[in-house]
Formats: sequence, C-alpha cells, structure tokens
Amino acid sequence: MAKKLVIVESPAKAKTLEKFLGKDFSVKACGGHVRDLPPKRLSVSIKKNFKPTYQVIKGKEKIIESLKTASKKSPIVFLAPDPDREGEAIAWHLKYLLGDDNKIKRIEFNEITKTAVEQAVKHPRKIDLNRVNAQQARRILDRIVGYKLSPLLWKKVRKGLSAGRVQSVAVRLICDREREMKAFKPVEYWSITASLTKMHEDHKFSAKLVLHNGKKVEIGSESEADKALEHLKSAEFKVAKVKKREKKRNPAPPFITSTLQQEASRKLGFSAKKTMMLAQRLYEEGHITYMRTDSFRIAKVAQAEARSFVEKTYGPKYLPPEPRVYKRKKQAQDAHEAIRPTSVWGTPDELSRAVPPDQLKLYALIWNRFVATQMASAVIDVTSLDISAGHYTFRASGSIIKFDGFITLYVEGVDEGPKTDEDSDEGKILPHVVDGETLKSHGLHPKQHFTEPPPRFTEASLVKELEQKGIGRPSTYAPIMSTVVDRGYVERDGKALSPTELGLTINDLLVEHFPTVMDFAFTAHMEDDLDDIVAGKLEWESALKEFYEPFKKNLDSAEVKMKKIKKEIKIDRKCPTCGEPLVIRSGRFGDFIACSTYPKCKFTENLNKEEEKKYEGEQCPKCGKPMVLKHSRFGSFLACSGYPDCKFTKSILKKTGVKCPQCGGDLVERRTRKRRIFYSCSNYPKCKFSLWNKPVNEKCPTCGSLLVEKHTKKEGSHLVCSSKECGFKK
Repeated sequence: MAKKLVIVESPAKAKTLEKFLGKDFSVKACGGHVRDLPPKRLSVSIKKNFKPTYQVIKGKEKIIESLKTASKKSPIVFLAPDPDREGEAIAWHLKYLLGDDNKIKRIEFNEITKTAVEQAVKHPRKIDLNRVNAQQARRILDRIVGYKLSPLLWKKVRKGLSAGRVQSVAVRLICDREREMKAFKPVEYWSITASLTKMHEDHKFSAKLVLHNGKKVEIGSESEADKALEHLKSAEFKVAKVKKREKKRNPAPPFITSTLQQEASRKLGFSAKKTMMLAQRLYEEGHITYMRTDSFRIAKVAQAEARSFVEKTYGPKYLPPEPRVYKRKKQAQDAHEAIRPTSVWGTPDELSRAVPPDQLKLYALIWNRFVATQMASAVIDVTSLDISAGHYTFRASGSIIKFDGFITLYVEGVDEGPKTDEDSDEGKILPHVVDGETLKSHGLHPKQHFTEPPPRFTEASLVKELEQKGIGRPSTYAPIMSTVVDRGYVERDGKALSPTELGLTINDLLVEHFPTVMDFAFTAHMEDDLDDIVAGKLEWESALKEFYEPFKKNLDSAEVKMKKIKKEIKIDRKCPTCGEPLVIRSGRFGDFIACSTYPKCKFTENLNKEEEKKYEGEQCPKCGKPMVLKHSRFGSFLACSGYPDCKFTKSILKKTGVKCPQCGGDLVERRTRKRRIFYSCSNYPKCKFSLWNKPVNEKCPTCGSLLVEKHTKKEGSHLVCSSKECGFKK
C-alpha cells in the first residue's frame, strides 16, 4: 500500500513527525523556500500590477525532483510547513511545483505533538491565499526597496551598500538615539537624605527630602543645598503620616516572539538571532509550541495542565482561584498560541540530558515563565512614612514580600538603566512608628547628581521599541538585528548598539530624500496593510501601489538632488612618496590612507595599524625590501614595497581551524571575483576541495562528512551536512 506523503521544511522536523505518524506515512523535507524571485534582477513587473516572476532556488532542483517522484506514488500529499505567512507561501509554491491539485492538502499545527499532528491530518484545509498574498506583498516591497535604492547608494556613496525597507528604519532609531545622547546637556541637581532612628533605638533607616512647604523640592546647586541644610540643622523630625497598604504583583504574560527575544537578551545574553535559532530547534524537536507569534492566547488544555502542576508541586495556596487569561490589544495572528512548553511535565530537569546546554537554558526560561503565568499573585506589604522637619517633608518607603506566589519561580528581567525608587525600596524594613512620634536624626547627607541621557539601544530594548511603534512582525525582529550589524551600519559595544559613521551617513541621506520610506508611522501603516491582506480586507496589489507611488517620486528626485558623498578626512602626515598631505578615504573594502593628489600619486596605506604590526619586519623573498599589507576584493595580501619594480605578492590565508577531509591541509577563507566568501584547501591547486558554507570541527553523525554553518532568514543559523546527498540538519 502506497504511503501518504507529508512535506515539511527541515529534516529535524521530519524526524520528529515520523515518530508520531507511523508506517503509513512518508515524511520528507523541502529545506525551506523552494521558489523565490531570481537574485540578479528585480523580477517584479511594476507595469503589470506588480506581477512577480519566480524560479526554483538554485540548488533545490534535486529536492524538487525527489518530492515530485514521491508525490506521484502517494495517494495524498500533506503540505506541513510552519503555521505562518512564510510557511503558507512555501506550501503554495510546493503545490505549484507538484502540480496535482486534487490530492494536495494543507495541514498546520502549533506544536509538534502526537495529538496535534494527528488532529491536523484529520482536518486538512485549503491553502490560505490571503496569507500567501501578504507574504508575497512583503517580499515584493522589500525587493523593490533593495533593488531600487541600493544602486542609488552605490552611485552616490560607494559600491557594495544596500538599504532595506524595515532595516533602514531600525537604523534610524539607533541613529536618532545616538544624536539625542550627544546633544544631551546634563542638568545638575542635589538630593538630601536624612539618617534616622526611633528614640532610644539603634536601627537606622533613611528618608529622602521630597517637599518644601508642601511643594516638590527641586535643588539645582550646592548653594541651594547648603541653604536647605542650614534650615534643617535645628529642625525636629516627627512622623507626620504613616501609610500602609497591601499590594499584589501579577506574573508577566507568557512569551510572544518579541518578549522572548528581549528576556533571552536580558537574562541569558543571547542575540535575537541565536534565540530564534534555538527556539526553532526546540519547536522542531517537539519541546515548545511555535515560536513566531504575537498572541498571548493559551489552550485550555495547557492551562489546566499547568494549574495541576502548580497545585501538585507548590500546593493549593500557590494556585489562583481561576485560570489566568492574558489579552492583547492587537492580535494579528491569534490563531497561534503564546510560546509555551508542549507539556509542563517535561521540566527542564527532565530535558537536561536530551538537549544541548544553550537550548536547555532557553527552554527553562520558557518553561518557568509559562508555569508562573498560572500561579498566584505575590503579596507585598508596602509602608510609606512622611516625616516633617520644619517646613520640609522627608519620605521613607519600604516593602516586604508577605507571600511570594509566582516570584518563587520566576521574576521578569528589566532593561539596563537607573532603578526606580520602588525597586530600591524592596526588602527595606522600616521601624514601627505612629503619627506624631519624634525621631532622632543621625545626620543629613547631601549628594550631587546629574541628569543622564537616554541609554543606547540594546537588542532587547530595540525589539521593544520596534514592537511599540508597530514596525516589523515576529518573524522579522531577528533578521533586522543581524542585518544592520552585518551591513556595517551598526556595531555592538557589549550589549549596546551604536551607529557607525557609515550608518549615520546613509541614514541622513535616506531620511532627507526618502521621508516616507523612513517614516516610522508609514512603515507601521504598511505592516497594518499586510495584516489587512491576511484578514481579507485589502488587495495586495493596492498595498503595493500605495507604497510605490510616493517611493517612485522620491527615487526620481534623489537621482538628481542627492549629493555625491566623497569621504575624505585630512590627517597630519605627508605622503612618503611625493610629500603632499595624506587623507583618509573610504573604499569598497573599508577606510584607508591615501595621497591627496590621487590619481597623480597612488600611495596608499592600511588604516588598521594592529593588522599591519603582525607583518612588520617581513621582507620580500625576491628583492629583500619590506612587505606591506594591501587589500583587494579577494581579501588582504602582502605586497613588495618596491612595486612596480618588484611585483611579488603573497596571499594572507585566514584559517578556519578545520582540516581538509581529502588531504589534511588547512581549510581557509577565500573570496570569489564577486567578493563572495568560500572555503577551500590551503594546498590548492593540488587539492581542489571547497565549500560555500563555513566548516566546523564536527562530523555528520549520519554519513561522516564535515558539518557546515548555514544561515537562512526563516531558520537562522544551523548546522547542515556538507554532502548534498545526506540532508542531515542540526
């Protein structure tokens, strides 16, 4: 009997599904997207209502043929890519390529468990063309911006630059914050704190000056602080008002994509890209629900399971009377649940031997957060004392956790920055006092402060800002983070993100000449349009037309009005060849030092002195003159300083630390004529072994070939087998 065919994206997901479906099913992987817009041309006919031209992605031909062969032998084909717009588009392209409409069905599941998968197979559906059109609209929007703007930047600034519809707006946020920081002027202010005790007691507590004659105290200088201190010298400190209240703290909602990325950054130090890569693996292995979602919804079965776990593990007092339900103002994809473990009984301890360390850390974060959502609120006793001292009022606050509730398991992290008074008061114990009671002063402590600028964005705070402004969606946050860094527009300083000079330059040009594209509200509006396409409220061609018309006007104007940027910074040095001033110039391989009279004098020098120091003292083996470091589109190399009399050169090979599987030589990084990086044996041309993807020191458990790093927008970074016939993925 012929087997039913199920097609998913990855081999890992296929392997998990095979466990549940049994011998009557054959599960195959398509490896993600199978068709796309060809990379070397726009491939969108704007005059024909934005009609796209698709082709099979290079390297996927054998996979498609294999799937076609399997499809012909199967009585029914289930398309089971991920349950989002990208997954729907993959299913649509697969259906087009496989060709037999009658037996092809779409299935989806939010979690890879036996129950969910079996239910999906029992209830197949048609492909949702609204989702497909939303994905198609986003892809075409991004293609138009990338293919129209990038050549303009090449012409006006330098070759190799690129722009992106959402990424460029993210860079603008980072640039705006940087300029806000630099323009910030700190303002001096002073605080006065009193050290107090009850009469005849030793336990000291502090109170902060807050009011003068009933109005908020604002002390702007040392002289003002001294004046207040003079008045307070002889003042009697009395308790004016004691305020006690019980406060409840509720657990944070379960994770959605953005909050998972933020919390993993705060607590684990993971980048958004790494978080999504690990979450993808946890999902494919059946440990968590689908990780691209913006809904707080939780299935009632999962809710009940969590409550049962809480009652059994922590006791009835840790269980709220009713299940907690979290609502979201805007639910673009409410069909998906929040991110949670597929079963709370699969505790982090239970999984500790089954998954690698970083996956386990992320799983524990997801598991703890989810279980905490179904736990009782924490109860905190908050005490506030107003203390009079003449015409001045001091305030002391303290809070004690009366019942820990969900806090016993999980406390949400906070972004870096100054703590609030409430944060600093937690755990502070105040003495028992009554109204009118006299207190003893043990000194007044003035302190100078300065207002601080807003901090640079971190990945966590940038994702939060993008989400609040409605820019991007769950599937786009991680690619945004990695793309702006990879393009050289933003750099990381620890966790902080700061713009490079290049990033600031490109941002200013785009903001000036493409105000609509770079407008936060307009970008958010386009995201809303994509959501409306999914909901069937808007035709995808209409959304593209709304975007393209102002974009085309800006583009035509920029072609004429955008100034050509020539970066040239004078430095206090003379050219050793001709004696004219030297300058720093910007080239396609980065900044470098050059003679100001170029092309008359062609002297150049590497700007990176640290890199140069590695090769100091190295002499030309032909003429004995010093070797100098040079750069080309193929990478760095050493050349004789006697050029053009001596034309000796020597390649600098960047080793990967991995040995060639054919001859035992070193696998090194090289570049093609088009600057594409590849990896080959250092013994070339004797050994011609090469790879497009970066090799790692690990062998495939299936066939023994080298594993290589691969990155896709949808799945992030992962390891795959270098053998085309194998298909192993980790």
